[in-house]
Amino acid sequence: MASVLRQTLRIFTACVLISLFAVPSNLSAQVHVVNPADLQQQLVAANHVRRANLETVQQFLSSDQAQRAMQAAHFDAARVKTAVSSLSDAELAQLAARANITQAQFAAGNLTDRDLIIILVAIAALILIIVAVR
Repeated sequence: MASVLRQTLRIFTACVLISLFAVPSNLSAQVHVVNPADLQQQLVAANHVRRANLETVQQFLSSDQAQRAMQAAHFDAARVKTAVSSLSDAELAQLAARANITQAQFAAGNLTDRDLIIILVAIAALILIIVAVR
């Protein structure tokens, strides 16, 4: 009787071990929480948004009024433009929004040249401070 019980226990243990090793352990690792294609699309979209924001700020800083304002404030325009690319996505988005608002107000005649110079100097100083802190 004891030998039959031992034999049954051995067979049961062998079956458990075989079932553990027969199922591939990497099978559960292949299940993804996020679809790789969706992740790729989100990365591409974020890259497009960053590129558009960067282009908006660069165009704003390349305008004649911006160039004159930076010269009047003794800022190096090339240094400011290169510093823009090192800003984070959130900082760049905020500056692009401000640049769009400022350009719209200036085009509508709501801002004078003096106001534009003050805004540009503040933006350039903000960019240089952010880059210097990092």
